[in-house]
Amino acid sequence: MNIRPYRNIIRKRTKTIMVGNVPVGGGNPITVQTMTNTITSNSSETIKQINKVAEAGADLVRVSCPDEDSTKALKTIINEVKIPVIADIHFHYKRAIEAAEAGAACLRLNPGNIGSSERIKSVIQAAKDNNTSIRIGVNAGSLEKKLLEKYKSPCPEALIESALTNIKILEDNNFTNFKISVKASDIFLAVSAYEGLSKLCDYPLHIGITEAGSLQYGTIQSSIGLGKLLWSGIGDTIRVSLSADPVEEVKAGFQILKSLGIRNRGVTIISCPSCARQNFDVINSVKIIEKRLEHIKETISISIIGCVVNGPGEAKQTNIGITGGGNKFHQVYVNGNKSHRIEQERFVDHVVNLTEEYIKKVKYDD
Repeated sequence: MNIRPYRNIIRKRTKTIMVGNVPVGGGNPITVQTMTNTITSNSSETIKQINKVAEAGADLVRVSCPDEDSTKALKTIINEVKIPVIADIHFHYKRAIEAAEAGAACLRLNPGNIGSSERIKSVIQAAKDNNTSIRIGVNAGSLEKKLLEKYKSPCPEALIESALTNIKILEDNNFTNFKISVKASDIFLAVSAYEGLSKLCDYPLHIGITEAGSLQYGTIQSSIGLGKLLWSGIGDTIRVSLSADPVEEVKAGFQILKSLGIRNRGVTIISCPSCARQNFDVINSVKIIEKRLEHIKETISISIIGCVVNGPGEAKQTNIGITGGGNKFHQVYVNGNKSHRIEQERFVDHVVNLTEEYIKKVKYDD
């Protein structure tokens, strides 16, 4: 689908850092990431899940490293997957050092929670020695005690102060290869914190609404929060945090970027809602077609409209268009032009085959 001029988003230009071989920040594409929910020490299951999210399009993946068994498994995991792995460090500085030495592309931690200045320096040195970036992960649910005492409860000012304090720790140790997040489960709190922090620094921002909820509710929450930030030009890498399969987080992340015209991947289906004007079962047809076209990574748009009121107009804006014309026949459009008609009983298979043929032709012409 073409990106129309009125969709232009002016993105804030931040510094560029490298997370493994993936650039984050600057004018680079906004990356989509997720986190595994396997026990990291179970390397085979973790590798399997990382490969699944990579197939879904994830650019980066984070794994939890709460213990030594996890960091020991990290090297095996990293060698068997194709996307950069970020190590999630809780409090123990030794886990951070072990993860960097195992080849982690990034460490997610709060320097202020690591301990003494000597421990912080040893973690930073390990990151430098192994070309490992860091994500400062500020979270409304785990703010420093002194900030909670100062502000009484999590607020944008508290999250921003925590971020700035941790930024200073890294900068004082001559380390600038980092990105920052200031997450909260409250949309307004998270958005306000990111907006405030974006005005105060040029480091890349990892944006997300943490603990957003179930697949449906969490996707809605994240779409509102991330959509507001991205539309304002804020954000360099995103995670949609859902109580769901990590693959669903990746799908939701790409859908948010796709909806804003920022980054397109795979099939976009424009379809009509339930309506008495429909001349065929649009709802179930779209479900089946969407599922059968999940494997397509190339960008292509399809409109499936159940009547002739809006169908022709939508078809002119998509690569493939289907309009329900009645009499058990549908009009098929290709690149906005009338192409042919298809019988209802062959409709779903025909759309799938036509889409796959269209992709092959585009590849051949290129």
